[in-house]
Amino acid sequence: MSRHSSGELSKREWFSEVIGRTRFVVLIAVIAVLLVSFSLFLQGTVLALQTIYGTWRDLIAAGGDTPTGPLSVQFLEVVSTMLKAVVFYIIGVGLYSLFIKPLNLTSALGVESLSDLEQKVVSVVVVILGVTFLEHFIRWEDPLETLYFAGAFALAGGALVFFQRVHSGKGSDLQQPEAKLRARRELFEHDTEQREIREEDVQRAADTTDAQAAGKVGAGEGSG
Repeated sequence: MSRHSSGELSKREWFSEVIGRTRFVVLIAVIAVLLVSFSLFLQGTVLALQTIYGTWRDLIAAGGDTPTGPLSVQFLEVVSTMLKAVVFYIIGVGLYSLFIKPLNLTSALGVESLSDLEQKVVSVVVVILGVTFLEHFIRWEDPLETLYFAGAFALAGGALVFFQRVHSGKGSDLQQPEAKLRARRELFEHDTEQREIREEDVQRAADTTDAQAAGKVGAGEGSG
């Protein structure tokens, strides 16, 4: 190889290295999203404490006669806030695991690709929509408004469920059931946060991909 060709190759390798290192810019999004998540967890905790305190105070003052409807709405608001915090948390740790370093946590949750991350987030969003609709249903302040809200929920929730069905089985090839179980064992029994991608995992994923291409297994049979 000539000196000119060698210089060109080193420049390309240097440029590729620089482009590859730009992945660390995702840390900005990770930190921002996790801060939002922690803030929502704190807000949910404060809201829960206030609701519990107010519930018992009103219950004692009323001599045990307290309507259950408003209480249900208040507790559902706590659940809704916590679920929103979970959404941001999954996005934060998912982005970190996908772009910075793989984590046993995300592997245990079944998040091995952007497609997996999208589906997990969509699942929680559908639950949040259900909880929000339940809050409106319990209040029952305006039946017509509740009906409109139910229609909007049906459209939004239906679109999200359809999105999940279309993308079902199109996640990561690395995520195998045994790999997920191993990640859970390393995380919860051995307190190992960072995940190691082993050679047998890569080989098994390659075999699964080849089998899918040959039509020997279904799209979702190799993945967890």
